[in-house]
Amino acid sequence: MTDTTTDPALTDLAPSDSVLADAASLHSPVIAWFDEHARDLPWRRPEAGAWGVMVSEFMLQQTPVSRVLPVYEQWLARWPRPADLAAEAPGEAVRAWGRLGYPRRALRLHGAAQAIAERHGGDVPSEHAQLLSLPGIGEYTAAAVASFAYGQRHAVLDTNVRRVFARAAAGVQYPPTATTAAERKLARALLPDDQETAARWAAASMELGALVCTAKNEDCSRCPISGRCAWRLAGKPAHQGPARRGQTYAGTDRQVRGKLLAVLREATSPVPQSALDAVWHEPVQRARALDGLVSDGLVEPLENGLYRLPSS
Repeated sequence: MTDTTTDPALTDLAPSDSVLADAASLHSPVIAWFDEHARDLPWRRPEAGAWGVMVSEFMLQQTPVSRVLPVYEQWLARWPRPADLAAEAPGEAVRAWGRLGYPRRALRLHGAAQAIAERHGGDVPSEHAQLLSLPGIGEYTAAAVASFAYGQRHAVLDTNVRRVFARAAAGVQYPPTATTAAERKLARALLPDDQETAARWAAASMELGALVCTAKNEDCSRCPISGRCAWRLAGKPAHQGPARRGQTYAGTDRQVRGKLLAVLREATSPVPQSALDAVWHEPVQRARALDGLVSDGLVEPLENGLYRLPSS
């Protein structure tokens, strides 16, 4: 991934003075592009409400929209309010999560729903600090829900937004591996002053990164700010750090964990060890994956070598 020690621009992500002085000139074209090209996604519709936005943000972490859509719709049909999910066992959240991957997100979402039901009368809070205090919610998700659900002014920095800002404002191909203080400062500097425009800008810059300013094969001919993009104007200098590697899946503990969880999701009663042993040939890796699931609270061991999804 990115080695910020070899590229000072990545460390600073310092935009040019002209970019900051003319930040407002970025807002109108990007928002106008978004108005015309934004995908019609269920969590963007008014009826989704804050809970729908929150569910989508949990599901979309490291998972493409195409995989999220059917699970999201089933989830909201079953649990239209946080209290509906909170009333169920956490194992049901893991079961309904299906094959979205990273199933600890299901437990975190269940925990957030319980906290919302207990502390906020069943309504997703609108205050950023209250959102941030919910279990399983970090800075990004709190800002996203406050912005997308409640139209507030927050810097919303997901991977797509960070890439757009790195290229358009800082003139580098990719942002650092992890979000830096410099990136947050840059995002705040580019944030429109009024809440409505700021919320729209957050959604629009995210969509631009998802559809046009992509990690590979970016389409500058479709970009509404290509004429102002520092990276394009500099001749698209190549990434200076080590080669960026995609995540592997086949043969990893993550794959084994997924196979074990699939058995438990499909079962209506506790599962014997033998049923889990049958899904992966290598006993050491299989045991390590199962131990990890138990440690993460995703699997509950019972007496007599039986296992089930968590009940409490």
